[in-house]
Order: sequence, then structure tokens, then C-alpha cells
Amino acid sequence: MSEGVFWKASREAHPARDAAFASISAVARGAKQEWLDLFANEAVVEDPVGPSAFDPDGKGHHGDEGISAFWDLAISQAERIEFHIDDSFACGNEVANTGRIVTTLPDGNAMTAEGVFSYRVDGSGKILAIRAFWEFDRAMATLRPAD
Repeated sequence: MSEGVFWKASREAHPARDAAFASISAVARGAKQEWLDLFANEAVVEDPVGPSAFDPDGKGHHGDEGISAFWDLAISQAERIEFHIDDSFACGNEVANTGRIVTTLPDGNAMTAEGVFSYRVDGSGKILAIRAFWEFDRAMATLRPAD
């Protein structure tokens, strides 16, 4: 396993599952360029799907610049991000993973976002879309001192 990745689900080879694992591994290690290199040029990240503090218009983060800006706004602000993936469902060129993302903030608090995290890839295995279904208020309600 990669540091910060706790994968209990199937690891049976599938292009979208492989891309999802590579994505969360890069995020958990803070490897921004490695993460950005996983995306197709026309990719979009919706994390979470719909309007949020990270995306007030709810239209997602598009292309290299938008996805890089999302990293700077959301991912880079965390002290640590752990992924706990309980199950994984691969179909066609997509995968949906269920589990939890535990984010430790710079102030020493942590929060848990439970959800469904989907990845769609193109024919070469590049990520076309990440869609994360989790509720911001529900995650904030878990705010507590980190372990």
C-alpha cells in the first residue's frame, strides 16, 4: 500500500481502478505534478460534485489550469490526507470507489468525508473525470482533534 492509502477493495487490474489508485496515492504523498500528469487535457474534477467552498458555481475544475488551481486551493492546504477505500466497482471505462477521506488540517484538527468517488478514463488510461460525492456539512460535523 501507498502511504496514506488503506485499500480494502479489489485491486483487480482495470484502467479506471488503476488510475484511481495512482491518483489517491499521489494525493496522499503530496505529489502534485505526478497527480497532474494522470489527467487528459480535457479533464474535469468535481470534488465534491455541485457548489461548494472549493467550487462556488458547482461547474468543476477544468483542464490543466483548473485542476492545478484545485490542488492549490484544496489539497495543498491539508497537513495530511488519508484514503480508506472499502469497495471498488469497475464498469466500462469508469470505477466507483466507496470509503472515507480523512483530512488533517494545519490547525491539528481532522475531518472525515464519507462518500462515493468515481473516476472515468480515456482509452490510454488518462483521467477524464473525477467526481466525488460527499457532503461538506456532514464532513465538517466530524471535525475533531487529529489522532
